[in-house]
Amino acid sequence: QMLLGESGGGLVQPGGSLRLSCTAAGFISGFYAMGWFRQAPGKERELVSCISNHDVESYADAVKGRFTISRDNAGNTVYLQMNSLKPEDTAVYYCARGNNDCTERYIEVWGQGTLVSVSS
Repeated sequence: QMLLGESGGGLVQPGGSLRLSCTAAGFISGFYAMGWFRQAPGKERELVSCISNHDVESYADAVKGRFTISRDNAGNTVYLQMNSLKPEDTAVYYCARGNNDCTERYIEVWGQGTLVSVSS
């Protein structure tokens, strides 16, 4: 069974940092594009960041310069380091496995989501 398990969400003040982790089970995450999506209340789910199977990183404009995606293939884990957090970053964050990229309609495995709340 292919699973993704996220952790690291929580409540943080504006300007703070969090690191999300996503550990894969049942497959080797390094063979795939891995992404982080988020869904804020009342909004559609959006792609935040993707790391390809060749370690090419991409970011949504809203998070460029503040978020960094990385992977630890030995630990079968993908991370999202989030710095300078803003209230508008509040959302449920989902880890996802793509194939060659992180196009949402081609996502094959989703995590259960972890809530990030940015508030003073």
